[in-house]
Amino acid sequence: MASAVEPRWHGDSYQSRFFWTHAALLLDPHQPHVVEVTFEADGPKAFDDVVVRYNPGRSRRSGPGYVTADYHQIKWHTNKAGRFGFSDLINPKFINATAHSILERLRDAQKMAGEGAAFHLVTTDRIADGDPLGKLVGGQDSSLRLQALKEGKTDKSEMGRVRKCWREHLGLANDDELYAILDRFYIHDGQPDLEKMRHQVSTQFRLVGLAGHENETVFLYDDAAKQLVSKKINCFDRAGFHQWCTNEKWYLGSKPKPRRSVAIATYDPRSTPMHMADAEPDNTLNLIDRFSGRWLKDGHSWEEVRGQVSAFLKTKLAQTPSMRLFLETHSSIAYLAGAALRFKEGADVEIVQRGDRNPGIVWDAQDGTAGPEPLVDVQILGEGGDIAVAVGLSQDVSQKVGEFVAAYLPQVGTVIGVSLVDGAGPMTIAGGQHAAAIAQHIAGLVKDARKPGNTTHLFLATPNAFAFLLGQHIDAIGRCIPYEYDMAGQIDGSYHSTFAI
Repeated sequence: MASAVEPRWHGDSYQSRFFWTHAALLLDPHQPHVVEVTFEADGPKAFDDVVVRYNPGRSRRSGPGYVTADYHQIKWHTNKAGRFGFSDLINPKFINATAHSILERLRDAQKMAGEGAAFHLVTTDRIADGDPLGKLVGGQDSSLRLQALKEGKTDKSEMGRVRKCWREHLGLANDDELYAILDRFYIHDGQPDLEKMRHQVSTQFRLVGLAGHENETVFLYDDAAKQLVSKKINCFDRAGFHQWCTNEKWYLGSKPKPRRSVAIATYDPRSTPMHMADAEPDNTLNLIDRFSGRWLKDGHSWEEVRGQVSAFLKTKLAQTPSMRLFLETHSSIAYLAGAALRFKEGADVEIVQRGDRNPGIVWDAQDGTAGPEPLVDVQILGEGGDIAVAVGLSQDVSQKVGEFVAAYLPQVGTVIGVSLVDGAGPMTIAGGQHAAAIAQHIAGLVKDARKPGNTTHLFLATPNAFAFLLGQHIDAIGRCIPYEYDMAGQIDGSYHSTFAI
């Protein structure tokens, strides 16, 4: 009995946590266009789990026009083994239905919702490797790439098979009718697990002045969702949600500072989560055109990039010390950003940490997260005055760094290796405060070991948010040269220095 009930409870909790992350937008002064969030709406069927309405509409991140309402179908599963492909979208069982597929529900929902609506499939399952659907879901905002779907002239081509399958299932006369139905359809696969969603709610609530309840065994907001159902409350506008939070005493003693979203990009940026405000163009430094993959194009230098990043952040800091920073960058630039916004400059920064299948989690050095202290291995190589620091939090880099130092950095006399007790991986750091504690620990080690006038050579296999937090300790670390690793083998599959800070 319990084995059947527990997954249903967890599924309800997942949906409620998704709802709360969007309800928090109703308290965000930077997103006044979010005017209503509904939980278990009256329709349209299959896209009624969570509905977010806008006035004026939000801009589409791909394609023309505006979105006035986002309708979500949420599918949570007990494990991560689930895989699906294009043919599952015509199978009613895929959405636990008996008669109608999600594509049929999409067609009907569009007729009911009208112009300006967008429809989202949100699932913890993943698109199967090699399935054509993987080529159709866009990396910018998870919308369907209709131009890719149009490739291939006949029904026997790869995309022709997909078009034929979907077109015949929906009883459509031609492909243009199919494209019209798919135009505002989004597929968000591989979504965060239940625990990550709890962290996302806690973080988002804290950012708008509500208590996060991060460390309690029973998550308050899961029970609060059940209260909404029992009281037949399923919809909040801005005033209504403020009143609910006031009545429930969810507000913290002091409201959070307003923060300006600031972005630096050397890679193509991933989509910004809908519960976060995009950085405006004036607050974005886009350096993508300087790079080919991870490496600089001819005619550009790391020193040039260093100067542009430093000048940009100096200007932003002069405008406001409180920022939310998006870093789609090399780790060297993330470290440089931390150095530019170091503690003595008075910067107050939150960093949006993104990773594999991670839509974006805000890291704050005061977010209450805790984790194990780092493991430190110090090797004395000789009399050289320089220090090499190898931080392997996302990946183990000890062997590669050791080989590189032995071959190319004879001036290094000490190598400090840093890892975690649970090993390297994308989720080894609990959050911002845990990362800040590790960064402070490393900075203390370097400060004690370095000699005046010598250089610290920095090798980071870490989240960018961690690199930023470590960079804020530039005064303790001293003169530093970060290195980038040629992971894809574009040059020689080794490390390359960037700039001196």
